[in-house]
Amino acid sequence: MTIEEGEAQIDQLPMDLLAHIFVFITCFKDLAQTSSVCRKWREGVKQSMGRREKLSFAGWKMDDKSTSRLVCYAYGLKELDISKSRWGCQITDNGLFQLSTAKCIANLTCISLWGMTGITDKGVAQLISRANSLQHLNIGGTFITDESLFAISTSCPNLKSVVLWGCRHVTENGLQVLVNKCRKLESINVWGMRIPLDSFITLLEIRPALQITPQSLLNIENAPLLPVF
Repeated sequence: MTIEEGEAQIDQLPMDLLAHIFVFITCFKDLAQTSSVCRKWREGVKQSMGRREKLSFAGWKMDDKSTSRLVCYAYGLKELDISKSRWGCQITDNGLFQLSTAKCIANLTCISLWGMTGITDKGVAQLISRANSLQHLNIGGTFITDESLFAISTSCPNLKSVVLWGCRHVTENGLQVLVNKCRKLESINVWGMRIPLDSFITLLEIRPALQITPQSLLNIENAPLLPVF
């Protein structure tokens, strides 16, 4: 069989099968190269994105435009991870605004914005305003304030867990509003936050079954004092 004959046979594959094959390509660089082969393959990549339920950009050099474009194709998405790692995404508020227009956002149950230092309350509030099915949120390592928590408490009634690791601009007021309004909240990670210890006791008074991480904070006699300045 010649190369030309092999290419002809590939071209004869129905679009549905082609899209199914492309679902197994997890490297975005490979997807980009695949998409550039021809018009049919570009459409196959686009359709394959619509079949994905999980999408992670962690570790990839993505920007606002490329990330929002791919997410817009993934209309069946349930879990979205755009955490920043060594070579992570460079997402800004503009990117979150673009993401908020994607059809899948309303159906997302899990979002991770871990370490995205380029985003602010404005972008988070816009994205969260449409994520009404959200159950798990990781927004640790960012510079958000209580304003983001107010938006989350208003828009995410099904929230079960939230990671606020190192969010040092969040205060006890924001935490109390979050725990009060998100009635399904089961766990919260507050490691590294500048919150008075007695505030965590207040949270447990609001929701006794709430799991607070790290648990050492609940042992007031032995817990290390956290800076409140």
